[in-house]
Amino acid sequence: MRLVLGSASSGRLSVLRKAGVEPVVLVSDVDEDAIIASLADAGPGDVVRTLATAKAQRVADSLDDSLSSDCVVIGCDSMLEFDGRLTGKPGAPDVARQQWHSMAGRSAVLHTGHCVLRLTAGAVTDQVTELGSTTVHFGEPSAADLDAYVGTGEPLWVAGAFTLDGLGSWFIDGIDGDPSNVIGLSLPLLRRMLARLGVSVAELWAANRPA
Repeated sequence: MRLVLGSASSGRLSVLRKAGVEPVVLVSDVDEDAIIASLADAGPGDVVRTLATAKAQRVADSLDDSLSSDCVVIGCDSMLEFDGRLTGKPGAPDVARQQWHSMAGRSAVLHTGHCVLRLTAGAVTDQVTELGSTTVHFGEPSAADLDAYVGTGEPLWVAGAFTLDGLGSWFIDGIDGDPSNVIGLSLPLLRRMLARLGVSVAELWAANRPA
């Protein structure tokens, strides 16, 4: 039983690899902006769960017969809730810098939607969707440190303009909750979701061993 990760995130891939699983990586091409626009009145959890489900379904639809005969597909989406608003990837240095000016010395909640699809004989036979939420306490980087961090480019392309497993970890004072959820894929939550689908960690290890 292969595990298919429907994400381009190096963080999510690293979480799985460090946990002994080498997934098949297939990137979904869903229009995230259009989905978010259609959910204008939805809460943070509903937004990231809907995005995760859309990504998993798109990847499942693209699988060839050799994979869809027996696999699980994981779709995830992460966004930071700060001051009652959801923020995604800044995309530009000025946006990342401004976001850090707002967050420094404060706390926010990183939400990650998870969707797991079970495929057998080419069809989706079961589905579980859940939300992981972790509170992040931000430090107060100096102006020079913040300029240097933004200059690396790292915060431009990650949810909330920070990482817990990269350069941004210097500026995180602590978290309340699961650290892997902040990276983009909660292992404890994923284990429970897989169990509900009748899939064990041992099965994944046996069929998806790193090379």
